[in-house]
Amino acid sequence: MIVNNARIESIMDYVTIIGLVAAVFTTVSLFPQIVKVWKTKSTKDISTGMFSLFCGGVFLWFIYGVLIGDMPIIFANLIAFIQAIVILVFKVKYK
Repeated sequence: MIVNNARIESIMDYVTIIGLVAAVFTTVSLFPQIVKVWKTKSTKDISTGMFSLFCGGVFLWFIYGVLIGDMPIIFANLIAFIQAIVILVFKVKYK
């Protein structure tokens, strides 16, 4: 079976683009929550358990990215982790 390398590279470009768009969406998804908490100084409706688990999950994704050397995974999950930690800090601060 003959494999067309140009076709495979083209498909991989689309896969990479999908991955990068997903990383951007995931990375910026917490930013509106940070802004809202900062403006309202209210965290009563934020689940500490959910954000704690989320922090653990994105931290493990970050470690995974480091281990396989995948910069988009490293970058996206590091930023998501920092944002989630900020929300948890606000949760403690505005209790």
